[in-house]
Amino acid sequence: MSAMITRKRHRCFDGWQSFHEHSSALTGTTMRFAVFTPPQAADRRCPVLWFLSGLTCTDENFPTKAGAQRYAAEHGLFLVAPDTSPRGAGVPGEDDSWDFGTGAGFYVNATTPAYAKNYRMYDYVRDELPALVHAQFATRPDAQGIMGHSMGGHGALVLGLRHPERYRSLSAFAPIVAPSQVPWGRKAFAGYLGGDEKAWAEYDATALAAKLPPDKRLILIDQGAADEFLAAELKPELFKNACAAAGRPLELRLREGYDHSYHFIATFVAEHVAHHARVLHSS
Repeated sequence: MSAMITRKRHRCFDGWQSFHEHSSALTGTTMRFAVFTPPQAADRRCPVLWFLSGLTCTDENFPTKAGAQRYAAEHGLFLVAPDTSPRGAGVPGEDDSWDFGTGAGFYVNATTPAYAKNYRMYDYVRDELPALVHAQFATRPDAQGIMGHSMGGHGALVLGLRHPERYRSLSAFAPIVAPSQVPWGRKAFAGYLGGDEKAWAEYDATALAAKLPPDKRLILIDQGAADEFLAAELKPELFKNACAAAGRPLELRLREGYDHSYHFIATFVAEHVAHHARVLHSS
């Protein structure tokens, strides 16, 4: 396991907001991540809630814009936010567009020759980073939840659906629920996974909801009704229909007047943290 370097640390709601980096064996690059340590962790191990950010974001967007630390401190939860892709991998073309490559890892394990060596964000988020976090912080590996926004909402849903034994609670803000059917996802999947669309289904929440055995967890999704990407890229009705057909509990809340921004996330993040806390503290 690589050594963790603390880049900066701030007192926050009687806990600590810290930013770290380490050398990743999976991506072959230096990876950054943020951790909010709640005050309760001074006395006991606490559940951990993972947040996956969206396109163009880094490990700093969620900690600096969402205001979630207040609620994590109240509920005694760690908040961990990884970066959204490897950086500086040197893959030709990785910096050519904002919705693919750097800042846009899509939380998949790439299989195309150019990207397979470095763009292994699925395994990084699922395995490598948690091993480091659990070793360095007073977290409870048996009490983990996951949430995310947009591309990160896609990642959270996919990880949560595929690993219910690990992620006890699951939620998302404006997730890309059917990446195989929308421009953002099709571009990313073709670039990372190649042209075989059958392979894409393993990273498509709508396909997974229909395919995997349903469980009893309530999935919470908030979606802004004024989101500029709603019709073309997000299509929450596809996931809603798949969950209904499979008998999966889903609460999809369409929020009138709200867009795709962190102002939207900040408005409802307290409810998401409380949703996860109810589950994680009972596990």
